[in-house]
Amino acid sequence: MLEPKVKVKRVLFFDSGVGGLSVYRAVKELNNEIEAYYLFDNECFPYGNKTESFLIERIEKLIEAACKRYELSAIVVACNTASTVALPELRCHIKLPIVGVVPAIKPAAKLSKNKVIGILATPGTISRKYTQDLIDSFASDCKVIKVGNANLAVIAENRLTTGKVDKKAITKILEPFINAPIVPDTVVLGCTHYPFVKDVIQEVMPETRLVDSGEAIGRRVKTVIKESTTIETREKLDRAFYTGDLENFDDRLQMVRKFGFKKLEKFEL
Repeated sequence: MLEPKVKVKRVLFFDSGVGGLSVYRAVKELNNEIEAYYLFDNECFPYGNKTESFLIERIEKLIEAACKRYELSAIVVACNTASTVALPELRCHIKLPIVGVVPAIKPAAKLSKNKVIGILATPGTISRKYTQDLIDSFASDCKVIKVGNANLAVIAENRLTTGKVDKKAITKILEPFINAPIVPDTVVLGCTHYPFVKDVIQEVMPETRLVDSGEAIGRRVKTVIKESTTIETREKLDRAFYTGDLENFDDRLQMVRKFGFKKLEKFEL
């Protein structure tokens, strides 16, 4: 006898790696009823050092394939680099609600007392016009110190998988903030990987407030899924998918299970 169907809001979370799990975690806290599918592009990780043309084509191809393969209610692009480069193209070709993640420059500027803020992100996000437009619109009254580093996402990814973190390397990355004439009192974590090393960053810069977009994305998803398609399924099952080959599959499986995902499956284009 078949089990009765359950109704869910199925949300696809997309990132280059497992950093987007910080966004997934924040969204899930406010939207426990969703069924989450998490797709990470392991084959092309990290995104921070890739060209815009490559990323637009790659991201669009993967998300369109996921939309054709799975019935979805909404999509969360849980990656700052992907969001700042590919959201317009995605919204042109995909009719589902799409929520992106952009650096939390607006709240950081409001919170700053000394009007010196830092932006810590990948080189791609730092250099992108989208980011500069946010600064011009919301932080024109602030001194903004930008630090772009692709390795911090790798450090965070490794910590999630192995539990080990390179504090010395993180301290080195943060030197432009620490050695500035006026140290920023607020720093934007402009990559979804960075909340997973937030405690280490805070330890190195104890007087600085760290700001990310997780909670705001959770509230936005709560709004958009109210009107999105409801999916009928036999059972509610959170699933994780990866591209390419995972050398440390067992470690990654154990890690995603800690976030509530039952399966880790290869995603073939």
